[in-house]
Amino acid sequence: MARAFVLVYGVVCYAIFLATFLYAIWFVFKMDAQALPPDVSWPKALLINAMVLSAFALQHSLMARQGFKRAWTKVIPKPVERSTYVLFSSFALLLIFRFWQPLPGVVWDVQSPAAKAGLQALFGLGWAMVLISTFLIDHFELFGLKQVWTYFRNQSFQPPKFASPVFYRVVRHPIYLGFIIAFWSTPRMTVHHLFFAVMTLGYILVAIQLEERDLVTFHGEQYQVYRSGVSMLIPWPPRK
Repeated sequence: MARAFVLVYGVVCYAIFLATFLYAIWFVFKMDAQALPPDVSWPKALLINAMVLSAFALQHSLMARQGFKRAWTKVIPKPVERSTYVLFSSFALLLIFRFWQPLPGVVWDVQSPAAKAGLQALFGLGWAMVLISTFLIDHFELFGLKQVWTYFRNQSFQPPKFASPVFYRVVRHPIYLGFIIAFWSTPRMTVHHLFFAVMTLGYILVAIQLEERDLVTFHGEQYQVYRSGVSMLIPWPPRK
């Protein structure tokens, strides 16, 4: 595979991810204002929503496992493995955006202007935490750009070393925490938004267990010591 093609492929995958990420913010923000279909079938709508969320969860977790990566890189070049993962993740998110089914019913509707402003601020804070946290650990490696760039330059790619900067000193998974804050911080929580928030929270709790198993394999005792001293999602004071 030509090095220039690998670089272009990685950049295109990243551009698709970036557009999808920005649309995801808008999708969640407008979720409680979505127009209801004329004839709402609760079982059908819940089934469709569960299916598209499950498709994303399976793709996101399966393609991230080391066994899958070893098999997958026998089919595709290793430098584009991460970019391809990012591309498939974007497609899985687009399925959610395209087929998501609104449902009638409101769980809560905050009327206080101050409380509304506070929840909207938390919504923005959650997304900002997600984005900032990716840069703290190496944004461009996480989304495949560094891999294709080093391949294009005919250099050896070095995976990032273990570190716990800023947010990572308070919680082990600030990216996931940011998503949780963003998904739950809404002045008007509809039934289908609640379903989305609960399902994604469940996925996050499972994904953390799978991810930490890999991190222990990669970093060994260093990560085990880190895990024993820093909380998973809730920012408690560091344990001694």
